[in-house]
Amino acid sequence: MGPPAHAVGLTPCEAGYRSAMDFILWLIAAILVIAGIVSLFRGSILWGVVLIVVGLLVGPGGVSIFT
Repeated sequence: MGPPAHAVGLTPCEAGYRSAMDFILWLIAAILVIAGIVSLFRGSILWGVVLIVVGLLVGPGGVSIFT
């Protein structure tokens, strides 16, 4: 998830915001990846791959364009 709030100089309010934002990004990423997998099974390979890649880029863990 990341370093503790006190280690990066965040106040408790900012730490709560960051935690909530991480959850929202994780949720959006999970929905995108699941939609991509469903698209792959339906035969739309290009759209499925695009959704999976975007989901991996949005997610808060590993590869992320927002964190």
